[in-house]
This record gives sequence, C-alpha cells and structure tokens, in this order.
Amino acid sequence: MKQPYIYLCICAMSIPASASGPLAPASYPEAPADNTTDIYFGTEVADPFRPLENDTAAATLGWVEAENAVTRAYLDAIPFRTELRDRLAVLNNYNKRGLPSRENDGKYYFSVNDGLRNQAVVYRSTLPDGSDAEVFLDPNTLSDDGTVALTGLFQSADGRYTAYTISRSGSDWTEIFVLDTATGALLPDHIEWAKFTGAAWHGDGFYYSAYARPEAGKEFSMANEYHKIYYHRLGTPQEEDIVVYENPDEPLHFHTADVTSGEGYLVVTGSGAGNGNALYVKNLMTPGSPFVTIEPSQEQIIEVVEALPNGNLLVYTGIDAPNYRLVEIDPAAPDREHWKEIVAERPDAVLKNVTPSQNRLLLVYDKDAANRLYIADAADGGNMQEIALPAPGTVAVSASRKYPEVFYSFTSFVHPTSIYIYDKSENKSEALYTPAPDGFDPSRYTTEQVFYTSADGTRVPMFITYRSDLKPDGTNPVYLYGYGGFNIALGPSFNPNRLLWLENGGIYAQANLRGGSEYGEAWHEAGTKQQKLNVFNDFIAAAEWLIANGWTTPQLLTIEGGSNGGLLVGACTNMRPDLFAVAIPRVGVMDMMRYHLFTIGWNWAHDYGTSADSPEMAAYLLSYSPLHNIRTDGTPYPAIMVTTADHDDRVVPAHSFKYAATLQAANTGSAPKLIRIDSKAGHGAGKPIAKVMDEWADIYSFIFHNLGISPASR
Repeated sequence: MKQPYIYLCICAMSIPASASGPLAPASYPEAPADNTTDIYFGTEVADPFRPLENDTAAATLGWVEAENAVTRAYLDAIPFRTELRDRLAVLNNYNKRGLPSRENDGKYYFSVNDGLRNQAVVYRSTLPDGSDAEVFLDPNTLSDDGTVALTGLFQSADGRYTAYTISRSGSDWTEIFVLDTATGALLPDHIEWAKFTGAAWHGDGFYYSAYARPEAGKEFSMANEYHKIYYHRLGTPQEEDIVVYENPDEPLHFHTADVTSGEGYLVVTGSGAGNGNALYVKNLMTPGSPFVTIEPSQEQIIEVVEALPNGNLLVYTGIDAPNYRLVEIDPAAPDREHWKEIVAERPDAVLKNVTPSQNRLLLVYDKDAANRLYIADAADGGNMQEIALPAPGTVAVSASRKYPEVFYSFTSFVHPTSIYIYDKSENKSEALYTPAPDGFDPSRYTTEQVFYTSADGTRVPMFITYRSDLKPDGTNPVYLYGYGGFNIALGPSFNPNRLLWLENGGIYAQANLRGGSEYGEAWHEAGTKQQKLNVFNDFIAAAEWLIANGWTTPQLLTIEGGSNGGLLVGACTNMRPDLFAVAIPRVGVMDMMRYHLFTIGWNWAHDYGTSADSPEMAAYLLSYSPLHNIRTDGTPYPAIMVTTADHDDRVVPAHSFKYAATLQAANTGSAPKLIRIDSKAGHGAGKPIAKVMDEWADIYSFIFHNLGISPASR
C-alpha cells in the first residue's frame, strides 16, 4: 500500500533573498583551553584546546552538552526539518535484502531489513531464492535502542557452530558469541576486547585477534598496541585462550587470522606499516609446523584466496602488478621466482576481487571507477567471459568451491541493491530480488560520467546524477562528495537518503580523487604523504568544473566527506573558502600533527606520514592540517556543520572538538559554525537506521537553509 508523504520538489520551492529561519548563534560555548604548545623540529605549534582531547573530563562533557544545545536549537528552528525527517522515513521504508551465502551446513543465509528496523535481520533458507526462510539471528533483540550491530557471521567447517561478532554503539571494539547452528541456542563462550577480527574456525575452536583490556576511562581514546592472535577452544574461559601469533617488536602492527577451506592452513596477515600487508602461513595438517613467510614486507597487498587441492595457495596480489593479478604459490617454495601466474595484470582495468566457484573464477575489475564482472577457468584464467550488468555500478559476489551457486549483488546511483543468481553454463543472470522504494522512479534520473583536468593536468573522473529535466543553467544546488585515500575506490552506489536531495532538484556529484584505488596502486600513491595536496586539488578542480560548465555556482555548492573525506572537506574549505556555500566535514581527521597518537591513528601513517618523521614531513602536514590553517583575518567561510560521535574510537572526537572550537573562536564571517555530536554512536558502521535518518534530516536541513532554499510540499 502506498504511504502518504510530503513530496519536496525544487519546482515548488522558493529561493528568498535571505534564508528565513534561525540565524547563526550570537555566541558559542566557551571551550576548555590552556597554553599548550608543541615543538616540531624547532617549529612551535599552539594547541590551545588540548583539554578537549580528554573526552571523559567534566569540562569536556559540559562543553559537549552546551554545543549540542546550541546546534539542536538552530536545527530544530528550521521550519521544514520535520518534513524532511518524515520524507526520509518514507524513502527508507522498503525491503532491503543482502547477498546470500551458502554456508557449511548447506543452507543459504542472507540479511533483510523489511523497512525501518534499526538493524537488518539474518535469515536462513533451504532454497536459493529464500522462499522458505526463517529467522536465524535478529540483532534488534540485542539492545533496546538498536545500537548493537551485527558485524559478522562465521560458521565452523562442519556447520555445527556459528560465531557472530557485534559492535556496541558504533565502537570498533568487538565481542564474539557462539551459537548452536541448528537450534540457535547461545553457548557460554564470550570474547571481549577483540578488534579488527572475525572468528576463523579450526577443530573445536577458532582464532581471533584482540588487544589487552584498555585502561578504564580511556577505552575509546588510548593508543591500541600489541595486536595478538589467540585460539579459543569452545567451553573454556577467555582467560585460557592461547596466543598463537604476536610480534612484540612491532607494537603498532595489526595481525589477523584466517583458515583456508578444509582447515589446511592458518593464514596470518601483518599490516599497519605500509600500503599493503605481510603474509605468513602455517600448515595445520602437520602438527608443529612453523610459520612460512610468503611476503615479509607490507608494501603491497597480498591475500590468500584459497588453498588448492594440490596444497598450493591461490593468491591475489599487487606485487609486481600495480593493477593486481592472481598467482599460485607453493608454501614449500614461496620465493617470487617460483610463483605461477594464473590471471595476469591488465593495463586497462584494476582487478578488485576474486571468488572461486567450483572449477571457475569470478573476477571483479574496476574500469573508470565502475565494476565489470567476468568468469574464467580456475586453472589458468582462460575462457574469460564478461557477465552483463544493468549499468555502470558496483558488484559483490558470493560463491565457493564447495557449491555450484553463484550469487551477485548490483547497485548504482539510481539502482537499489538487487540480487542475482548466475547460470554458469548459460552465461545468464536471473534477478532473485529487485527492491522498489515507494514512489521512486529511476527513469526520472540521469547518471553521467565526466572527466575533468586537475591542477597538474591529471585527468580525473566524476559521476553526476540528477533529475533528467534539469539543465546546466547555473541555478542547480550541487552536493559534491569525495574521499581520496587509503586505496579505497568510490563506486556507484544507491543511498535512499540521497533521493531526498535528487528529487528536490539537487545534483549529486561524486569525484574519484587520487589516493583511491580507481586506477591501481599508482593512483593511490599519487595522493599519499607529500603528494596529499593532489587530492585536495582534484576536489577543488571538480568544484570548478561544475561551476564552469554551468551546473551550479559557489552560492549553491555543498561539499561533504567523512573520515579521510572529513579531512578533505576541512582542508579544501581552508584553501578555497570562496568556492563553497556549505561544508559538512563528518568524523574527520582534523589534527594532522597528533592523529597518530590516538587509538589506531598510527595505522594511517603509510598514507599521511607523521609529524615525527622529519622536518619536511612535519612542515607538509602543518601546511594543510584543517585544525591549524583556519583563517583568522575575517575571510568569509562557508556555513559549516561538523559531525562526530561519542563512541568513535577510530577517528576520536577530539579531532572534531578542537576543530569546531577553533572555528568558533576564529574570525571567519557570519555563517554558522556548528558541531553535531551524536551519542551512543561511532564512526558510522552499524548505526541504527533511526539515528541515520535523524542525522540526514539535520544535514539536509542545514544545507537547504544555508543555501537559501526553502523546500515546499505539494
């Protein structure tokens, strides 16, 4: 049944000479401050709001409460905020299904959110289409407010047990529980203070990664050191778990464990000191076998895809292949000269993912920032065929050597995530599930890819999505999004919250900046360390292209990014405050001089460098650090709303606290400089849908109001 909703449309909106509604706050809360000054290779750098790094101090908690009161008063006074929240509820209220996976008990598992549940429910079925599905695990029962998120399911080789991992309030800290798979009964086993881990089953227990219990009161801020791999035997307390791998000489490395199918090898990766990872394997079939080093450095990505019947390993790697390739490695002769190439590197596309399916391989490539899907022979990569996709988009694959089924999901900017089953013999796909958000007609929207030139002449791709009746006449509000870091590619994807912007005549632009993996490792490295300014220049050039080509004006241009993308927004706002009307830096890395001192911040050094590396690196970081380059000479800044959360233990909220306090104390014009601090939330993953909609209602209200746009219902 269709639900009534308020349809917000730009053709029915008004653009007044000045925005109606709340004015910028007359004053901001006074932040706790001191006279702290740091010295970096002889250069003094003031850090007056250092007390805000203590997120549990009474003064900080009082400041947070006062800031939230100011922000809440501002946002709640915007007259259309309630209408936006109601519309977001309609746009999110549709059935969303996850990619099925056939597990070791022979059954199919998949997630479903049938509307506005805070967390998706896991179902299992005996049929590929899920038509006889039953609830297996409902994370909504794990908390009263939906703030406990399920982060993984891991079934034992015989299918008898299923371990699941959870996160509380968005934290990266992980807890592990175990179920009897058949009955769903909860076993007494419970692992705490695990992090960046799954549960890799072997025998009557599993491997996992964890840190020592953190100091009370500093659970979400203190640096995490000495990541170890443990083995937990079912029915025993965590205190008896055995350390099976550690590297006491490298306290700042991550160590993660996996076990190959058939439980033949324990695979350990070490990371945190380079762009990739080290790789070690241990033969579990021969007791007492030592770890064999496949790759000691962390300079390139190297991952075991599976163990082959001949005892060798199928390995995905960027070693000697910036666009990545697939090789076969004998653990008894692991040197590179003995590697056998199965799928060679392609010069025109980046190999992103490999999934075995009996005697075939499913290969996902990235070409111009969109996925392509292929199938090839497992033995040598021969007989490669492309699997047709509906449009340029993003693909995920689910298959295995054990079972014949191949499932894949597809999404793009105007295609909600759909699930397909693929027939290998016919090279045909059948849609198992295609969602249909109420009132959304994808034919009304257009996505095009453009290429623009950055400051140094580099050609950069960008996707633009908009309502098909719009013209580049300079009157369109544009929402420009970017990331540009950590070898992460931004592909086309669907977000129901974005529809509110699009249906109101807003244009969504997504720039594929250097620092990501869109064109392989070379593209990534071009946006790291002392080339980081390339990323900011790419983003600024995207904005300039949109203006030069008539899509918008600086008065109608919003920029947004999260985490490393929050750094991007903060840096670009300082560099070109004249270019943007609104800036939304979300959970951003804003203090480039001290980021490496908190939780896992040290792990970002391979992309950023640190202020302790050298005088040159410290000076480079200081030159663009968002916190340290806020202008104080009266230069008008865009309207800015910073967002963070109290349980963000990845990019600690101190980044946003100090940045917002500095903004509010600076002379940057009359536009508002607010901070929105969420409670019982973290870096973003697993956030309850109710909190997600609340946040987007606030973000869109802030944007529309400060663009001078008053959406009207019809």
